Amino acid sequence: MITPPKTYPTWLFDNSPIDDPLGCGERAVNFLRNIKHPKSTRPGMGFQLDPWMERLVRKLYGARRQDGTRTYKTLFAMIPRGNRKTTLGAGLALLHSIGPEKLSGSQVVLAAADQKQARIALTEATDILRHDRRLTSLVKFADYRNRFMDLRTRTVVEAISADGKTQHGRTPAFVLMDELHAWPKEDLWEALKTGLIKTPGSLNAIITTAGRGQDNVGFRQYDYARSVALGEIDDPSLLPVLFEPPAGCEWQDEEVWHLVNPGLSCTPAYPDIDGLRQYAREVANRPQELSSFKQLNLNIWAAHSREPLFDMALFDKCAFDLDLAELEELPCFLGIDLSLNGDLTAVVAAWRRDDGCVVVYPWFFLPGDDLEDRADRDGVPYATWARDGLIKTIEGPIVEPSAIEDHVRELCARFDVHQIAFDPHMARTIMQRLYEDGLPVVEFRQGWQTMAPAIAELERAVAGQTLRHSGHPVLRHHFDSVAVTVSDADIKRLHKTKRRDRIDGAVATVMAVGIAAANDNQKSFWETEPVPEVA
Repeated sequence: MITPPKTYPTWLFDNSPIDDPLGCGERAVNFLRNIKHPKSTRPGMGFQLDPWMERLVRKLYGARRQDGTRTYKTLFAMIPRGNRKTTLGAGLALLHSIGPEKLSGSQVVLAAADQKQARIALTEATDILRHDRRLTSLVKFADYRNRFMDLRTRTVVEAISADGKTQHGRTPAFVLMDELHAWPKEDLWEALKTGLIKTPGSLNAIITTAGRGQDNVGFRQYDYARSVALGEIDDPSLLPVLFEPPAGCEWQDEEVWHLVNPGLSCTPAYPDIDGLRQYAREVANRPQELSSFKQLNLNIWAAHSREPLFDMALFDKCAFDLDLAELEELPCFLGIDLSLNGDLTAVVAAWRRDDGCVVVYPWFFLPGDDLEDRADRDGVPYATWARDGLIKTIEGPIVEPSAIEDHVRELCARFDVHQIAFDPHMARTIMQRLYEDGLPVVEFRQGWQTMAPAIAELERAVAGQTLRHSGHPVLRHHFDSVAVTVSDADIKRLHKTKRRDRIDGAVATVMAVGIAAANDNQKSFWETEPVPEVA
């Protein structure tokens, strides 16, 4: 049986008492139960307030301070797709616009990354109002796609997504921040958050799925909510509801699915379990779609805001104890990604084995000057890696090309090197000198014509578990930092997610595996093409 993480909201399911000294939680629940929902399967089209959702509402509105004001000022609910987040958000918005939590003349704001997303919750709320004759007469629909107003209190409900700079005049009493993980900038967050402070008794309801990357407002609020849930930060005004699985869980385990999808505990269950099973089968060998499944359906916050090249768990399964001495007689192919200015240089060797496996091993080089500053800039332990022999530091502010040239010569002396692949953009001088000494240098430009087939070969090797590597932590870090873009023609390109990310080892590996897989022609590039002149 899976043990939920410490951040998990077990109180939603354990039937424990929920404090409601003034009956405000009961009042909120009764309001929701008595409105109608056009999509409801309940008798009389009653609003479907399932047990987990009812307990959330009771806790959010029932907890009160001694002066009667609401304890919680912020709700951070991270819930996977398909668990009726929109219905919950619409219900909360109605509580604050026409229900018992309304304030006279207040603003209720439904905010999202774009206008289309912002309208989703508003549309659900207006559909509820239009479906119930008791409520239709209480409101005025002004610009039906964007807003409505309670005629009794002049409370205005509006969907927004514009640049935050245009929203600083707002003083909302309630804000629904929908899918915060997708918000590209902090402007809107900042404007609404500072506006909420102006209104006594305001509530900020953040309802989102998990996101990607850490350099965004969504992650910062998620990280804060986790710290509150773990007890690392004392903030009684925030209610964290985090449906996330334990670290390192098996994504195909249906017990994990039930843990993080609260709707699967209900009757009828939602999302559709058969649909999840089918989707899981489809994405098993599609890294980009598998990443989306984990993020949106299992609520796993991805470390990087990008599409991965492949599932890193599959890459990790390719790790074995390697003895380089056993590879000395095998055909060897080198991929070399030279550094620009003071960055990393990566040299990766790929060996073809008779059993169809490809073995890869990397060497990394980094300038020795300002190693600690480089580590702080890139957010990686360069000093530790250097001490452990995982990278070689070169004295000075840059990696001198001669150091890489010497290393290549050493590898050629030790292994049966068939080809040495360089991007000629930065390597003409080295290539010329190696060629003149009879070494098998080949061009490997970074355009899609050469990189796309090589990327596909590496993907196949990882998916088919025919890749072998040593588990080198620097190489793994580089692959985990790769961002993939896919064109309309299904052509993949490798990029950095952020400027400080390093993917040199991943690029060099793609080059090495690519020439190893295409090794039908053993001739050097220099035997089939004119030798370029070197100035």
